[in-house]
Amino acid sequence: MLDIRDLTGPALPGRTRTAESVLGAESVLGSAAASILAGGRRAEPGPVVRIAEDRRTVAAYRRLRHEEFVLRQGLFPGSDLDDVDDDPRTVVLVSVAPDGSVLGGVRIAPCAQPDIGWWAGSRLVVADTAHSGGIGPALIRSACAHVEARGVLRFDAGVQDRYAPLFTSLGWVDTGAGPVVAGRAHRRMRWPVDRIQRLADSTKCLLSGLLSPFAEQPGGLGATGFRGDDGAPVPGTDLIAACDAILPSMVERDPEWAGWCSVLVNLGDLSAMGADPVGLLDAVAAPTSSHLERIVRGVAAAAAAWRVPVLGGHTQVGVPSALSVTALGRTPRPVPAGGGRVGHTLSLTADLGGSWRPGYHERQWDSSSGRTSDELRLLAAHVAQIAPAAAKDVSMAGIVGTAGMLAEASGTGALLDVAAIPRPRGASVGAWLTCFPGYAMLTADRDPAPAPAGPAVSAACGRLTDEPGVRLRWPDGEVTVAVAGTVTGLGPA
Repeated sequence: MLDIRDLTGPALPGRTRTAESVLGAESVLGSAAASILAGGRRAEPGPVVRIAEDRRTVAAYRRLRHEEFVLRQGLFPGSDLDDVDDDPRTVVLVSVAPDGSVLGGVRIAPCAQPDIGWWAGSRLVVADTAHSGGIGPALIRSACAHVEARGVLRFDAGVQDRYAPLFTSLGWVDTGAGPVVAGRAHRRMRWPVDRIQRLADSTKCLLSGLLSPFAEQPGGLGATGFRGDDGAPVPGTDLIAACDAILPSMVERDPEWAGWCSVLVNLGDLSAMGADPVGLLDAVAAPTSSHLERIVRGVAAAAAAWRVPVLGGHTQVGVPSALSVTALGRTPRPVPAGGGRVGHTLSLTADLGGSWRPGYHERQWDSSSGRTSDELRLLAAHVAQIAPAAAKDVSMAGIVGTAGMLAEASGTGALLDVAAIPRPRGASVGAWLTCFPGYAMLTADRDPAPAPAGPAVSAACGRLTDEPGVRLRWPDGEVTVAVAGTVTGLGPA
């Protein structure tokens, strides 16, 4: 069950938190007419901000808060300490002088239990306006950088009206009026985390323009209803063909894993179409025979694990590293990515076993290398068994970007419930929604996807909408934009 903190409203039942001003809403000691965050003349050198990791530093920060919020402003009777201070997940950032004294600080913390990538800042305080030049903005910027590094996708704050222009100048977005606390009006502010949009832009947004010569050909980019799909139905047959290449840099530095992944991604594409794999073709190149042998070992190990033979291909030595694989499968009823309709339920089926692949932390989740052949084949048959209206294998665009691709092919948008998305314990929400997750399949149909036969979980986590793009819905009812508009530009299938 989610335990939600309303950081600018009344305390929830059973909580001790009082309605309060949050990040940016508090002033510093001294003249109220002064700019308490921007300060006066900038000190040299610039403010040093670090995490408060010892009790003495945290105590000094709390003393500043008490002096400001309890004694001077009278916002709290007796003490401003609350349950956020008791939460072990809370992080305190402080600005320190060369002698180690605390010049200001701010705390940042998750807003839900468990942490779903929604954080907020509060209790920003600066000690001395006469020597505080740049400390407030430095703390704000550091808080934003820290939460993004932790995979946070939503970062909120409540700001006194008089300080809203400063936050806007730092890139924050005003999302509307907040509460009035001790006679001070507030604005609700949000830091625009664009991690998902940047991933979609860097991996998929160029496709429509680059592939336009193919699209102009009859049948180019796939038959009607399957345009731009994970696999391509071969005209006049029940064959499905899929082809993927591995980044040359990955082939160069991690040849065995590159070989494994070349099979993994192609069989995932066939699985999304509901096709039973029958064989693989590889095109492999390397500067030396020993390097080529390592690539081939990776391909062979994966092919054996999924029980799919390598039928042939092309091999070359003495050239830069390269690897691509074509997979062939069969199905009389291929499942399109573009079969979804407005109102359909989006489900994610994912193998949450495994861990981050060494060398690819927060980029590749390895759930496959520890699975048996029987387990891998059960997962590969999931879409064929449930026959959904639409399916899409999660690709390098991540879970959210792939949801956008499925929605685009279906002529819809998508709304995902962040708290409902299955996620491994060892992954932050931001990393999980943007990584390559090993085995993860998005499906759309009238009803949620049933539980898979293999070692994975399925959960209804959203729906298709009539509004283009992908939006994230949070437990407090707020909706944020993750992907604005289409992902590939290829349009409906």
